[in-house]
Amino acid sequence: MSKDCDQKCSACGEDCAERKETPQDLFARPHEMSNMKKVIGIVSGKGGVGKSLVTSLLAVTMKRRGYNTAILDADVTGPSIPKAFGIREKATGNDFGLLPTKSKTGVEIMSINLLLPDETDPVVWRGPIIGNTVKQFWTDVIWGDVDYMFIDMPPGTGDVALTVFQSIPVDGIIIVTSPQELVSMIVSKAVKMAKMMDIPITGIVENMAYFKCPDCGKEHQIFGNSHIEEIARQSKIDVLARLPIEPRLATACDRGLVELYEGDWLENAADILEMPDVSGGRGC
Repeated sequence: MSKDCDQKCSACGEDCAERKETPQDLFARPHEMSNMKKVIGIVSGKGGVGKSLVTSLLAVTMKRRGYNTAILDADVTGPSIPKAFGIREKATGNDFGLLPTKSKTGVEIMSINLLLPDETDPVVWRGPIIGNTVKQFWTDVIWGDVDYMFIDMPPGTGDVALTVFQSIPVDGIIIVTSPQELVSMIVSKAVKMAKMMDIPITGIVENMAYFKCPDCGKEHQIFGNSHIEEIARQSKIDVLARLPIEPRLATACDRGLVELYEGDWLENAADILEMPDVSGGRGC
């Protein structure tokens, strides 16, 4: 047993004598050459709220703090992580397994777009095949030693979410949402699913929360008044961050330069992720 052992046997590839068999051993074991310390799922109840953006920024933020970070892109039918990081080369492999592609600053990434002949090729697969593909990203990819793995989940509570929560030892989830009236219902669905699957909720991030005028500095509520604090209280979860509508950030993602963009909106979320209990203060 390594001196750095955290007793998290289901996320460790070593076959040591001290391995403990627990109910969590129902989880799929990662590749024997992989060791993930913390696994965080980024989820949303609906599409178009910036889930992949938050995933990318969290990985970049933790990388800047000196951690080995990785992104498992589980949004198989709508992968956008490689584009945000400007990655166009395909993933490679060897006799032992698949190798993730590294970004400019060293964030390890595995996405279906890194395996397709052309990144614009559609993935027209049924749910079980998509779910199995995501599972293979966990079991067949040689991730190495990863301090923080972020899983970019597809929107909703369908097959892939079930596969991830049942197959991968997720330490916590972060819910991404936007400031609209229907958010309360959507967040409630995500919270209830997390409780059903016994997954801790680290907190909630509100994207497109406001637009700050570059001329006068005034904040404008483009999508109406935010209800995030009220929703968080009702669901007993923490608000980790409120991200503005930032055209320069959108441009950076379009150009594959997300990790070069400077922004401190997720520093509070990063502080919480560094805690031993990543579920935060009030998480489920």
